[in-house]
Amino acid sequence: MVVQRRGRPHGRGSGTFAVTAVLVGSLVGTAAVTGCGAPEDPKPTSDPTLTVRNAADVLTRAGTAKASTSMEMAAGGTRVTIRGEGGYDFRRRTGRLQVLLPKDPAGSSAHRPITELLTPGALYMKNRGAGVPADKWVRVDTTTLDDGNLVTGGATDPAAAAELLRGARKVTYLGEVELAGVKVSHYRGVTDIAVAARAASPQLRGALAAAAKGFADDAVPFDAYLDGEGRLRKVRHQFSFSNQGRTVAVASTTLLYGFGVPVEVTLPDRRDLYAGKIEA
Repeated sequence: MVVQRRGRPHGRGSGTFAVTAVLVGSLVGTAAVTGCGAPEDPKPTSDPTLTVRNAADVLTRAGTAKASTSMEMAAGGTRVTIRGEGGYDFRRRTGRLQVLLPKDPAGSSAHRPITELLTPGALYMKNRGAGVPADKWVRVDTTTLDDGNLVTGGATDPAAAAELLRGARKVTYLGEVELAGVKVSHYRGVTDIAVAARAASPQLRGALAAAAKGFADDAVPFDAYLDGEGRLRKVRHQFSFSNQGRTVAVASTTLLYGFGVPVEVTLPDRRDLYAGKIEA
């Protein structure tokens, strides 16, 4: 069940990027996942491109899932990783993640876990830091972000990760592999963000359209892993993202498992949203 209580939007325009800029510093990793039930062995169709493009629709029919995310990039000669754990409802396009920032060089955590609520067109964050009171939420309009929140929030929206595959091309079926005890079909190809945006579901179209304008390259290499029911179990995208005049390579991995679990997302009241200045 998803309960949505909407507040007045805050932070539109170019200033929204500053809200989450500190999170654009990492990605991926390969976390272990556990399957739910016993899906059939993978049976890829004769058209791997069509199979991959249909992955988002299959997830919508599946309903909900647990999700693990990771983002990885090189910053200042050091490779850093941001990880997230939570659940997602693919019918309502809403989810909740606990996002962990990397530890500082001394090995201590400099920031409490950030709670992120993912909704169509908006990202809500709590424990954001940067001058935001601990009991307040920050709301970001993802359609105004240069990357459509594929990278900025430190976790790619699981639905957006799947919707990106609607622009898949040059897809190759690489055979079966085992992922946490589940046989999956491995596909590799390139997806076009602009094409995916035009084919995306209405809830994700605005954010992906923004990403198509903001990324250094519309062509995004990916590896996707589908189970015997056609459900996306893992997808890794490799983005080229422009940040302060530099092109940064960012790898984002989304893992899905535990299909059918309850996922509840309650949006904050308007009085709980922070409208003040975000520190740099």
